[in-house]
Amino acid sequence: MSYVNEFELKNIVRSALAEDIGKKDLTTEAFIPVHKQAKAEILAKGNFVVCGLYVAELVFKTQDKALKFRPLVKEGDLVKKGKALAIITGKANSILTAERTALNFLSLLSGVATKTRKFSEAVKKYKAKIIDTRKTVPGLRILEKYAVRIGGGFNHRLSLDEMLLVKDNHLKVIGGVTRLHKANRRYVIEIEVKNLKEFKQALRYKPDMIMLDNMKIEDMRKAVRLRNVQSSQFLSLPRLEASGGVSLKNIRNIASTGVDLISIGNLTHSIDSVDISLEIL
Repeated sequence: MSYVNEFELKNIVRSALAEDIGKKDLTTEAFIPVHKQAKAEILAKGNFVVCGLYVAELVFKTQDKALKFRPLVKEGDLVKKGKALAIITGKANSILTAERTALNFLSLLSGVATKTRKFSEAVKKYKAKIIDTRKTVPGLRILEKYAVRIGGGFNHRLSLDEMLLVKDNHLKVIGGVTRLHKANRRYVIEIEVKNLKEFKQALRYKPDMIMLDNMKIEDMRKAVRLRNVQSSQFLSLPRLEASGGVSLKNIRNIASTGVDLISIGNLTHSIDSVDISLEIL
């Protein structure tokens, strides 16, 4: 899993297993012989984009490093209902104890990737890129943002220390865009605006990015034109990010305005987990 911190990922997996198991798996310990071997397969119960196979494998091998995990599909594959995703072999008690945690990760991440793929496909004829936000499940951000990439989207900042993003509440505290002082240009600077007046003020600041928050389609078009006609004043034009109220119904209209980025919070904050099961063979 490129761009995912392995140490952090292992901590997430260990924490999830501890949460699910508690002190011990009472049922498995009571009824499953310690040395009983088993073979299981992970099955798709619907159509979706697969994401999280490596995480699922890590869950099983964290529970029991002797388990064998063989993926039958690749990350990012679009699978149909009934497709086998992976085969697990080894001690039956280890498979059963780790089952739910592994499936939870697979279901969640595949849900994020599937939703992202739908938005990415909707705007593929435009230049706009689909990006995520920090509206993520606490503790699972690196995984959800990984799933966005698998679905064809791109990541906005992972944490607050990556860039200067001046949002509406910052502006309220300091008294508006015109009160911004010159910040350290080592960092990427983005300013959130809600109307064309604020947009023109933000342009004068010459940021790297401007977020058009909940602006009307026609105002977005005007903002793109205003940005483009001032190209001689910039070493590189600020990228424009459309944000707020984005859905599959309106995303093509938004992309047609010429914005560079479209951020969508519900890629990760309103997840429709997909249905996946594990069956002992």
